[in-house]
Amino acid sequence: MKSKILVTGGAGYIGSHTVVSLLESGHEVIIFDNLINSKKSVLKNIAAVSGREAEFIEGDVLDAPLLMEVFEKNNISAVLHFAGLKAVGDSMINPLSYYENNVSGTITLLKAMEANNVFTLVFSSSATVYGDAKVMPISELSPLSKPTNPYGNSKLVVEDILRDIQQADERWKVAILRYFNPIGAHKSGQLGEHPNGRPNNLLPLLSKVAIGHLPEILVYGSDHATPDGTGIRDYIHVSDLANGHLRALDKITRTGGIEEWNLGTGIGYSVLEVIAAFEEVTKQKIPYRFSSKRPGDVAECWSDPSKASRDLDWTANLNLKDMVRDTWRWQTNCPTGYPDL
Repeated sequence: MKSKILVTGGAGYIGSHTVVSLLESGHEVIIFDNLINSKKSVLKNIAAVSGREAEFIEGDVLDAPLLMEVFEKNNISAVLHFAGLKAVGDSMINPLSYYENNVSGTITLLKAMEANNVFTLVFSSSATVYGDAKVMPISELSPLSKPTNPYGNSKLVVEDILRDIQQADERWKVAILRYFNPIGAHKSGQLGEHPNGRPNNLLPLLSKVAIGHLPEILVYGSDHATPDGTGIRDYIHVSDLANGHLRALDKITRTGGIEEWNLGTGIGYSVLEVIAAFEEVTKQKIPYRFSSKRPGDVAECWSDPSKASRDLDWTANLNLKDMVRDTWRWQTNCPTGYPDL
């Protein structure tokens, strides 16, 4: 029986792009997803883009019996763990849901892995674990501090759990990947970000306005301590991010232990700069107006990705215009996203 990679949350935005990269690299893949923020129809697009199919199991990481069954019936060699809730603003309103899904769900997954002697894990973390960092850029040596929102705190709690279990049992091989701001879409225009309901992230919102599904975009905060008053973020193309997961999986499989890597470009762009780039690339005018800052948002956040470059031989190759161009191609090719099945 061939070994397989289990990808929790593999039907989601980042997960689906990473599944394509895994399939193109020759891996056998099982997607495990509860479809609360994704569509099953993405499976056809994954197969069309990669030329191979992933196995799909609908399930929740809180479902311990189902997870045990998945591990018992399959020869799983490693897990890429994307499953979880991810909206900063929503986490301020519904913190218990974030701790239940992101923390309890991960614990349930880790127990199933341990019971079935699977100890290789790539964990989807976030730059929010650095809290409101005072020094830019942020490296892995930057202090971890109290995140400004429950989403970020849930990621930091899981990171602590992973460090503790690896210290207790050296069989664990763990890669912690701290994302900055993933945007963009697959170059084919067949895979992209398709949140259920109104998007929370900047590029999907810009696309919805440009295509006429929304009247305008709200810019949260015009008085941040930044050059133009709007928040600055490090935006990374989702395909670069997916490639980073394969590099991290290969590295941690070979070396063992536990390591953390920032995945970003090392360049910060303000909200207004992203809007300007979107207008330039798409030739679409974007109406926007300023609103008050959102609770939990920080003024600026961008990465020092040099550790990933050294350890993983990985760098982000696609720039902001590439990210916008691929997002717009996805939006125009699939204006309503993935269809319901």
